[in-house]
Amino acid sequence: MIDKLYIGNIAWAATEDQLWDFFSQCGAVHNASIIVDRRTGRSLGYGFVEMDNAEEAMNTLNGAEFCGRPLNISEAKGRRGRNNE
Repeated sequence: MIDKLYIGNIAWAATEDQLWDFFSQCGAVHNASIIVDRRTGRSLGYGFVEMDNAEEAMNTLNGAEFCGRPLNISEAKGRRGRNNE
């Protein structure tokens, strides 16, 4: 069962609140985050969403326009180099 999604191609001006609202059309969102550069605070153009019905959201919203850009959505994988037990 998928519960965490990787979201790519997020517009730099997009906010986590906008991301949360966009995904909530497919189910209850538990967390929405956009990854930012630690030094500059600028968005890196990708993030993660944890939610109910994540698989449905992935199938429904992949390629959908969000803040002027088509999203690339896939199942989030564990971090490389970490022991994910």
